[in-house]
Amino acid sequence: MSVLLLDDDAVRAHLDAATAVRAVRAALLSAHHDDLAAPPRVRAALGAGDLVITAGHLRSRQLFGFRAYDTLVGAEQLVAVWGTADGELRAVVHGVELGARRTGAIGAVAVDAAARPGPVRVGLVRAGPQAWTQLWALRAVREVTDAVVVARHHDRAAAFARRAAGELGVPARAVTAVEDAVTDRDVVVVATGSPTPVLDADWLAPGTHLTTLGPKSTARHEVPAALADRARAVLTDSLAQSAGSGGSPLFPTDRLVSLGAVLAGAAPARTGPDDLTVFSSVGLAGTEVAVAAALCEAVPRRGPSWRPRGCVRRAKRPCGAGAVRSTVRGHG
Repeated sequence: MSVLLLDDDAVRAHLDAATAVRAVRAALLSAHHDDLAAPPRVRAALGAGDLVITAGHLRSRQLFGFRAYDTLVGAEQLVAVWGTADGELRAVVHGVELGARRTGAIGAVAVDAAARPGPVRVGLVRAGPQAWTQLWALRAVREVTDAVVVARHHDRAAAFARRAAGELGVPARAVTAVEDAVTDRDVVVVATGSPTPVLDADWLAPGTHLTTLGPKSTARHEVPAALADRARAVLTDSLAQSAGSGGSPLFPTDRLVSLGAVLAGAAPARTGPDDLTVFSSVGLAGTEVAVAAALCEAVPRRGPSWRPRGCVRRAKRPCGAGAVRSTVRGHG
């Protein structure tokens, strides 16, 4: 059996937001029901940086795999997927797009579970790839009526706003102050590497849902600890990862609620329109395997000699072949 080898071009061409969101939602539910084995990430120290490994086993789908990325030079990430029924390698995805889109999809599922129902006004703090994929995925679960973005360099925020309007059809504008980007928003996304808070908890209006993607330890945190005091619920995609990621976690572990439990109806999130909700995104292991499997199945097959864009070798059967079919489909 040939291995499906896909790069960023293939991810862009074949992985849409709805597919990514479906895969992540199913994986989160699988984790809640103990169908997904998702241990905390492992770091191998390499001197000036680490090689980081996350792994997951989707038991009912008979798939397992890993994701590898580094903090050394910012090299290409790698995701590999195997089948448990035959032990054969199904697919390898390399590049940066899969990880970013998977993280965006997790954020979109959290918004759908915890934000107020209906269309949303979005505020984005920073204009990098993580902020972009959050907005990209969010459109699969909610209508985005407008977006406001702020970045350290205003020209980057302005370019982000133009791209959002042109590629996503989202009315967007750039502002110069963080307070202007997060005030009176239904959804706020904070995607920085800042070791100190970039906003004040009091700037958020009642009813806001906030996603934090950056540092979240007591030593380094992009959002204030006071958010936990104001929030009705603090959700995370991985309780184990939140507790074991190193250092002292910013949000008390007894306040954290599993996003999978909320999706399953086993835990509450929002109880009223004025509740503030927070999503602490840490990157549930195994979700990248689920998304890679969904991508593999999304790649069309048109004959033995045809290769999709970005594909080096064509697989002879879908990633889920021999497994139970389902809707399952960096950061953390």
